[in-house]
Amino acid sequence: MSSTPKTLPEPLDVIAVGAHPDDVEIAVGGTLARLVQQGYRVGIVDLTDGEPTPNSPGPEHRLEEARLAAEILGVHVRITLPLPNRRLFDCYEARVALAKFFRTYRPKIVLGIADKTPLASPDHWQAMQITDAAVFYSRLTKWDGEFDGLPVHTVKQLLWYPLGFGASPHAEGAGTMIVDITESLPLKLKAIRAYQSQFPTSKQRVFELVESQAKVLGLSAGFGAGEILISPRPVVVRDLIDTFAGPDSPVTNLDPSGQAAGP
Repeated sequence: MSSTPKTLPEPLDVIAVGAHPDDVEIAVGGTLARLVQQGYRVGIVDLTDGEPTPNSPGPEHRLEEARLAAEILGVHVRITLPLPNRRLFDCYEARVALAKFFRTYRPKIVLGIADKTPLASPDHWQAMQITDAAVFYSRLTKWDGEFDGLPVHTVKQLLWYPLGFGASPHAEGAGTMIVDITESLPLKLKAIRAYQSQFPTSKQRVFELVESQAKVLGLSAGFGAGEILISPRPVVVRDLIDTFAGPDSPVTNLDPSGQAAGP
C-alpha cells in the first residue's frame, strides 16, 4: 500500500463522468462551461478512451480532441481511466478506480449518465452503475488499503444527465431540472466540434439536433437554451416566492399564456 500523499490537489466543485470522450460534452457541456464562467472548479473523467472507433486515427488523436474540448469549456482537470471501450462493465476494479479520483479531487457534486441509451453503446449503462457505486465507495471508512490511503470523501450530491441525440427532452425523475445554458451553448457546440474524428462535416445533423434540443428545453422554461439534470431526491425549495416569482426566476420570462416572452 502506498502512503497517503502529503498534499492533495486543489478540490473540484463538480466532476462529470462519461463512458467515452464526447459523452459529457454532448449531454452537459453547456452546464460545465457555465459553472466555469460562474467561478467554480470543474473536472471530467472519461472511463475509457473511446478506442477503437471507426473514423479515429488512434487513441492519441482522440485524447487530443478530448484535451481541446476541455480547454474550450474551461475545464480544470480531465483524466481518462484505462478501462476498455466496448467491453466496459461495472466491476469492483472499475468502481475503485473512479472512487480514487473522487477521493483525490473531493467534488461537492458528481454528474453521471442517467440511463440506458437504446441503439447506442451499452457502455453508457455500465458507466452509470460504476459512477453510482464509486460515489458510495468514496465515503466508506475502514477501507484505506483499497484506496492507496486516500482520505475518505463524501460527495454531497449525485445528479444524472440523459445522454442521446434522440432522447426525449422531457425526462422524468424525482427532481428533474433544466439548467440555463443560454450563455454557454456556443461553447458546448464548439467543444463537440473539437471531436472531428467523430463528428465530421458530413454529420452536421448532429449539431442541429444538439442545438435544437437545447433550445426546446430552454424556451420551454423561459430562457434561450437548457440541459436536463435529474436528482435522485426531490429538489428542495426554501423560498417559494424567490424561486418562482423573483426577478431571476424563469417564470418571470413567460407571458400569461405560459410561453417565453419576447425581448
